[in-house]
Amino acid sequence: MADPLVVTTVADGIGRLRLNRADKRNAITTELGAAIAEAMVEFDEDGSVIVIVIEGTGGSFCAGADMAEANAENLKGNRRFDPSARAAQRVAATPKPIIAAVDGPAYGAGALIACSCDIRIASDRARFRFPGSEYGLVVGAAALPRIVGGPVAKELIFTGRAVGAEEAARIGLVNRAVPLAEFSAAVDEVARAIAAASPLALRWGKQTIDASITGGDARGLEQQADQLLRGGPDHIARFSKATQRIVGDGS
Repeated sequence: MADPLVVTTVADGIGRLRLNRADKRNAITTELGAAIAEAMVEFDEDGSVIVIVIEGTGGSFCAGADMAEANAENLKGNRRFDPSARAAQRVAATPKPIIAAVDGPAYGAGALIACSCDIRIASDRARFRFPGSEYGLVVGAAALPRIVGGPVAKELIFTGRAVGAEEAARIGLVNRAVPLAEFSAAVDEVARAIAAASPLALRWGKQTIDASITGGDARGLEQQADQLLRGGPDHIARFSKATQRIVGDGS
């Protein structure tokens, strides 16, 4: 019997999801993506799980999408093929806090899944890379800016260069980077601290923080607001006053 694609455990309020495709550096296939989503559903429904830890095996977090499968689907013209994005979306959708324990490469889909978690802890051999533009795709552009800011996100996504653990901590991509010997203990420390907190407070806290960060479609909202306000009494009065001031100043 083949080894399971993911291994899950639950103990002391901590649900652990370990990607278990070490021979392929945990690259995401359709089956692995579905297994991740299924495990997340189980964790969501398990009242004993307070916090979730996602980790890799074999010295890799996740090397990205399985290129052989992705290329085969591309050649078929399957434009809807994207198990990595669906897995990341399911990770992001859980109301429970999630820690990404990143050891080794987190490239492409792996970086996207890590960015879909709430907290990222990296070993000193962790590497992050967003190579979508190299392959003619956009990967991480929605999630990365809220973590590192727009200009840094653009650099990483436009160039596709790899970021080591130390730089990742400096730019805020990870919460902390620790030596490999201290990595497991550091992840456990944070997970235990969260597991000891109020589950309801954690859920509301996560929802509130996410809302404050994302802000929805800010540009669309601005356009909608201007369309509603432009030509109204307040806008006309204020615009006329400003125009008179400018004309009077000779500007």
